[in-house]
Amino acid sequence: MDLGLAGKKVLITGASQGIGEGLVNAFADEGCDVHIVARSSDKLEAIKAELAASCPVKITVQALDLCEPDAIERVVAEAGPVDVLVNNAGVIPSGDLWDVDEDKWRQGWELKVFGYINLTRAIYPNMKARGGGVIINNIGNGGEVFDPNYIAGTTGNASLMAFTRALGGHSLDDNIRVVGVNPGPVDTDRIYNMLKKRAKTWYGDEGKYTDLLERYPLKRPAHIHEITDLIVFLASYRSGYTSGAIFTVDGGIASRRSVI
Repeated sequence: MDLGLAGKKVLITGASQGIGEGLVNAFADEGCDVHIVARSSDKLEAIKAELAASCPVKITVQALDLCEPDAIERVVAEAGPVDVLVNNAGVIPSGDLWDVDEDKWRQGWELKVFGYINLTRAIYPNMKARGGGVIINNIGNGGEVFDPNYIAGTTGNASLMAFTRALGGHSLDDNIRVVGVNPGPVDTDRIYNMLKKRAKTWYGDEGKYTDLLERYPLKRPAHIHEITDLIVFLASYRSGYTSGAIFTVDGGIASRRSVI
């Protein structure tokens, strides 16, 4: 299927590992030029070098902590005009209300919740002036499952879901589509770290995290491509009537009302 993305410019945050790294590869495979942002310069340069050997596209890197002063303005200036923005940076800590103190809560929200909102606010007018674009927020199914042991994350993700729907409900008036994706557990280091923390809380032994995998659909987390392939499709003209919507990819976990 030709997605018609060749030659498009894509900005991806949190691009140095996990879903972010998978997105860089997926968009590059479609012939997109990609501007990638994350804190780790070494990881970004390694991704760029690997792609340079296999894809005839332009990869630009920007090593930056998005919580730094003026970080959003610096991203916009260095990335230049973009056709697609994928907000992907940020991890909100797990734990209950007493595990996650105010500082940890604010730090998690500063990067993910306000990071998504502020970068969208900065990019949107430029897209509108150029005739349109696509903004995709990689959020997480925690926003649909109100788990007290992921209270900062479930609250933050629910906020981003509301933000996506509120903005995307009218953004097609400006020929801009705003869409959200809610992955469940994905085969990355993050999910295994979370499972180990939960296993230690429940069983007193983080080594029992493998027992929790048995509770997942198909007894596994999602493969990265099962998330990134959807995001690339949503960025394409073939999904041109999609805006203000959230797509959940979690094997049905949210419908079971549990994040594990």
